[in-house]
Amino acid sequence: EREREREEAVQSSTHFPAGLRSPPSLPRSMGMSQPLICPGHSRPVAGIEFSSPTPDGVFLLSACHDKTAMLRSGHSGDWIGTFEGHKGAVWGAALNAPATHAVTCSADFSAKVWDALTGDELHSLPHKHIVRCADWAPDSSAFVTGGKEKTLRLFDLMGGAPAEPRLLHGHTACVKVVRYVGDKNTVLSAGEDKTMRIWDLRSANTIREIGFGGHVNSVELTADGTMMTVAAGTEVSFWDLTSWQCLKRFTLNVIEANGYGVNSASLHPNRKAFVAGGGNFWVYQHDFETGEELACNKGHHGPVYGVRFTPDGRAYASAGDDGTIRFWNYGSGNGIQPEGSAEESADAATAGEQ
Repeated sequence: EREREREEAVQSSTHFPAGLRSPPSLPRSMGMSQPLICPGHSRPVAGIEFSSPTPDGVFLLSACHDKTAMLRSGHSGDWIGTFEGHKGAVWGAALNAPATHAVTCSADFSAKVWDALTGDELHSLPHKHIVRCADWAPDSSAFVTGGKEKTLRLFDLMGGAPAEPRLLHGHTACVKVVRYVGDKNTVLSAGEDKTMRIWDLRSANTIREIGFGGHVNSVELTADGTMMTVAAGTEVSFWDLTSWQCLKRFTLNVIEANGYGVNSASLHPNRKAFVAGGGNFWVYQHDFETGEELACNKGHHGPVYGVRFTPDGRAYASAGDDGTIRFWNYGSGNGIQPEGSAEESADAATAGEQ
């Protein structure tokens, strides 16, 4: 398996145009009946994440099994650049808070750090197995990775180049999610051993452990850091991050298909609704208070691996096995169509197959 993952080398290159950070325009037309489809990836998209708002706008970063990660405008979906250089599938990618740097995680047993303004590869960090996830410290001074090693690696960037990583042991299966919580001293990790561990990085000890009924596939924190949304097994649950108590838990049996449960879930910024996606190719909107299904979006041609609301809550993005990223208008089950988008023609061309 490991030899298979070490695929032939690909030429490392960047595709970041000049004037990378000219602020994108907001969508002006929100009434189209089809989603905005963002082309570019050629294999399953393993995950997507929106950046926090920055002076240059909001950005969307996607990780794909085509060995690349892509940076897009989080407003229009327009392509900005492609991070190329991995020799295997990219399973995860994360932007730091100001969206100036990215880290990518790959099946080639490495994590790479990139300049998100130029697309330049800054560091390549070897691991002993497939790397699945990463997250940045709030002050960008460090980042943490997890994956098939069942181990967390903490890389300190205070000296510029990453120092030899600290290793955190405890998980008994693949780590699929890592997140900094509150400050740079606390990290949560979760994955296929059906547990979530909360770590105090100062002591390198687990200070709390939470069990779930299935693999933990996705964890999203609210912008203010007070609540998390967890997709695990066939459930979506919501947790208070001060008390670590479960606030709500909903079973979404309709999503389960083809051996998949809920792969990803995202809470609307107003905390009145959430979206979820999984094995049956659809994306569902649910009421946060009752769990009632409000709407569903049909369009993906395979399991959905990632869903995320935009920071302003006007839309959400979904991505999955069919290699597409789709932007949907929030509220009616309709898609958004920004006027003048570079992908407008691609959307029109695919509308007939939806």
